[in-house]
Formats: sequence, C-alpha cells, structure tokens
Amino acid sequence: MDSNAAWETASVVPLLLARGLRDFGDGFAAVLLPAYLLAMGLSPWQVGVLSSVSLFGSSLLTLTVGMLGARLEHRRLLLAAAGLMAMTGILFSVAETYAILLLVAFAGTINPSSGSVSVFVPIEHAVLSRAVVPKRRTALFARYSLVGALAGAVGALSAATPDLLGRSGIDPLTAIKGMFVLYAMLGVAGYLIYRRLPQRPAQQGDQKPSALGPSRKIVFKLAALFSLDSFAGGFVVQSLLALWLFQKFDMSLAAASLFFFCSGLLSAFSFPVAAWLSGRIGLINTMVFTHIPSSLCLILAAFAPTLWLALTLLLVRAALSQMDVPTRSSYVMAVVTEGERAAAASVTSVPRSLAAALSPALAGAMFGGPFLAGPFILCGILKITYDLLLLVQFRHIKPPEES
Repeated sequence: MDSNAAWETASVVPLLLARGLRDFGDGFAAVLLPAYLLAMGLSPWQVGVLSSVSLFGSSLLTLTVGMLGARLEHRRLLLAAAGLMAMTGILFSVAETYAILLLVAFAGTINPSSGSVSVFVPIEHAVLSRAVVPKRRTALFARYSLVGALAGAVGALSAATPDLLGRSGIDPLTAIKGMFVLYAMLGVAGYLIYRRLPQRPAQQGDQKPSALGPSRKIVFKLAALFSLDSFAGGFVVQSLLALWLFQKFDMSLAAASLFFFCSGLLSAFSFPVAAWLSGRIGLINTMVFTHIPSSLCLILAAFAPTLWLALTLLLVRAALSQMDVPTRSSYVMAVVTEGERAAAASVTSVPRSLAAALSPALAGAMFGGPFLAGPFILCGILKITYDLLLLVQFRHIKPPEES
C-alpha cells in the first residue's frame, strides 16, 4: 500500500466512525428536545425559538471554522469541535432555565434537525475530498452520509429510553437529562477518534488551503439556492416534526422514536442509491428529480386524516428527500479548486443554516395555532421552487467525472 492509499484509509475510517457517533447523539437529541422543553412547561413557540437560536449559532460557528480551515490544521479544528460537543451535552443536562438553554443552544452543537448541519461538516468534507479521485468522490460521500443516517436512525430509536425508564419509576425528566450526559460522552469519544487523524503526506502540486478565489461566483450562487432549500426545510426540522406528531395525533415518545428510526433507515439506504443514480443521470438531475416527489409527499401528509396515512407519506418522503445530500456535497467539492474546498463547504453551509434558523420559530407559532398544515405546505412549495431554479441554472455546469 503506497503512502497516499495508506493516508486515505487512515483518514476516512476515523471520520466515518466519528460521524456515526455524532449522528447517533444528534438522532436522539432532535427527538428528545421538544419533549424535554414541553416537560419543562415551555410552549411550542418557545420550542421553535430555541431551534432557531441553535441553527443560527451553529451557522456562525460553521462560518468561522470554514474560514479558519484555510489557515489552521483540520485535525485541530475537529478536536475543538468535539470538545464543544461534550460541553454542550453537560450544560444541557444541568440547565434549569430557558434563558440558559437558549445560550447553550446558540453557542453549542445541539442539532434540532438531526442532519448534516454542524460545525464539523466543512472540515470533514475538505478532508474526504482529498482522500479519493473524482470518480470515487460521490460514492465516498454516499458512504459518509449512509453511516451518519444509520447512526441517526438508531439514535432516534434510543430516544424511547426515557419512556422505558419511566415505566420503572424513574422520573422522565431525569432520564432525558441522562441522555444529554450520554451526548457529552459521545463528544469525548469523538475527540479521542479525531486524535488519530494523520498528517497528509505532502505532494508536488498540492494547493494550499485558501479563502474563495476563482470559484467565488459559482459558490455564492449555490449558497443562495441552498439557503432557499434550507429555509424551507426549517419549517419541518425533526424536532418540529416530532412536535407536530405529538400535537396532532397525540403520538407517544416511544412511537415517535420508532417512526424516526424507520425514517432514518430509509434515508440512509437512499444514499448509495443516489450515488448509483448520479453515475447515470448526473448529480444535478439526481438532486432535482428525487427532491420534487418528496416535497409533494410532505404537502399531502399535512392533510392526511389518519396517523397511518400521514406516516406512510412521511416515510416515502424520507426515502427520497435526502438523496440530494451526498450528491450536493460531492457537486460543491467538484466545481471548486482543491484549495477552496473548506471555505466552499463553509460558505454553502452557513447561509443554509442562517436561512434554516429563521423558519422554526415561524413554524412553532403555526403549530401553536389552528392551521397545523401551514409549515408543511410552505416547505413543499419553497423546496419545489428551489429544485426548478437549481435545474435551470446549473444543468450545464458539469463536475469533472461527467465532462
């Protein structure tokens, strides 16, 4: 095995393992978050506000890390992010007031969307992109997303733990706090894993990391479109979707955790399908033509008269809606120079997070009112608009492997 192949193996495996542990924590945190806040006596609107604050703080932190990625070693930044995750879990487990929870949500890593919106993403994307040749890049991102989604599904299933412990006489609120301690322990485990990341062997012709340069125009255009998509998605982040199921159908925490487990499995196994499909119809076409049907399912779910019909439509949506995740990440890394990758991942992620931070508070207010279908309809219409704009503006800009 040559030095580059050895570096690839030594870099990819720790990142996949760290992603799995992190998304396991995000999986149960996203489901438990609304239950935790409601148990503390907070309103649906306050749940939405905290989700918005969390996404807004995460976006600012991600932007900072993405820019620092052009100057500091990637391994050091990932270690700092893992330490912040551990601190977030501890503070969430001991916080007693809403104001403190808001502060921790803003400055920490808690993720109400249980997706790939986090401070870790731009750095991990840059490292992964250097690990393989262009033809293998989308498959690697699919594997990276698959590991995260499977772990997130298991995490969502484990969100039923407080309910199960409650039947044994343990206070549910105390049990939920214990789950946030587990979240902190996962951050510590991630820190130990990131310490194993090796230094990449220097090669002739390597580009030094930099801020955006020749790819600035295309990155900004993608960032604007991704922001529209994320603003739409913010209306139904996982915590708010759980809140909708709790309110409209009086769904139990255990049943909701099982649903999100199944949803996560469908999303996970859609990633390798997306990689296969993109090799035949292209990255942009895969993103668009799987996304539109998923948005239509979401709109129909809003009007479903029964729980089973709503869950069926939402599961079909789950099987389609995330197929743009590995393809989008691969596309961004493909259309910029190697030295711009960390900055490009950050610049395309941060506006998404900022846009997504605006909508949960609006959705929380709608869920607290009479028109529960509003967030679903807005999300679906805006996402379809995004898909059509993406197709029109980028169908002719091909990554290297499609040229």
